[in-house]
Amino acid sequence: MRIGQGIDVHRFSEDPHRRLVLGGVEVEGARGLGGHSDADAVCHALADGVLGAVGLGDLGRHFPDTDPVWEGADSVALLTAVVRMAAEHGFACVNADCTIIADWPRLAPYTDAMVERLSTVLGAPVSVKATRAEGVACLAVVLMEAV
Repeated sequence: MRIGQGIDVHRFSEDPHRRLVLGGVEVEGARGLGGHSDADAVCHALADGVLGAVGLGDLGRHFPDTDPVWEGADSVALLTAVVRMAAEHGFACVNADCTIIADWPRLAPYTDAMVERLSTVLGAPVSVKATRAEGVACLAVVLMEAV
């Protein structure tokens, strides 16, 4: 068994047309986050947790923000690729726990959908909680086991 921790932080974008996507779920009526991909802090934190547990570095190592290929990338697809990398190294997810830190918007109406989407991607139970603070950040812990 191995534990990995992931943390990701994004500022809100100045682009009024950018969508807010967290945990693979679009949050209606909210300003999006700035970033090279879709800036899904939840998926990024989970991906870093998986990569860390398996000893494969971090998300930027595999999907650098200097590579135009990843511009606007769907972070669920990136997380799916990371889970596949972990499987290629003999690891599968046992469970994951995420805490989203955001002053705004109110995320409680979206956490069940995030849990469902992320649990499907990881192939294991994922819990998602939200608490309040300025900006948006996500902390994730992932438990992996050798298969």
